[in-house]
Amino acid sequence: MITALDRLLIAADNALRTVSGAAIASRPAPGPSGTRLEDPADRAHVAGLMRVDHAGEVCAQALYAGQAMVARDPEVRRALEVAGSEEKDHLAWCAERLGELGERPSLLTPFWYAGSFGLGIASGLAGDRWSMGFLVETERQVEHHIDGHLESLPASDERSRAILVRMREDEIRHAGTGERLGGAPLPAPVRGAMKIVAKVMTTTAYRI
Repeated sequence: MITALDRLLIAADNALRTVSGAAIASRPAPGPSGTRLEDPADRAHVAGLMRVDHAGEVCAQALYAGQAMVARDPEVRRALEVAGSEEKDHLAWCAERLGELGERPSLLTPFWYAGSFGLGIASGLAGDRWSMGFLVETERQVEHHIDGHLESLPASDERSRAILVRMREDEIRHAGTGERLGGAPLPAPVRGAMKIVAKVMTTTAYRI
């Protein structure tokens, strides 16, 4: 039987692996590996986009770890753990693509993780219905964010496009799981605050 201490240790291990860049994907990254971008401007832009996506996946790791640690319903906890595992794939894929571009993740990775872990704990403590509602809203906003990145990518970047398309499919499925498990629609002020926080993160992570 997994105890509260076990869950705390698991969360700490996940935090260290995420922040240190040691996350390993269980699925290979989609698309043709090593797709090169000859135009320096295109390469810099794609690196910025992938840095934002990587930061978003850091936040997802932290958010779902925090929610899972305090979830009351075993089915809800299991759904969060499955989503977290798939988000770990996304994290590793984004890191791999950044490496192919000769770029690094955001320097603020520890900050993104800490803030999102706190949000995960808070939403989880509010109850499983609110936790699942937070999951649904998060994934819907991520889906919208990925749509923007797909439109912004250079046509020649098949690798990044394939990664983002697969990520989008997973995010849509995670939102569906949250709805199936009774996620409560979040109040408009909460949704608005989430969008503001996401805007700050994406704008900052693109460059730093």
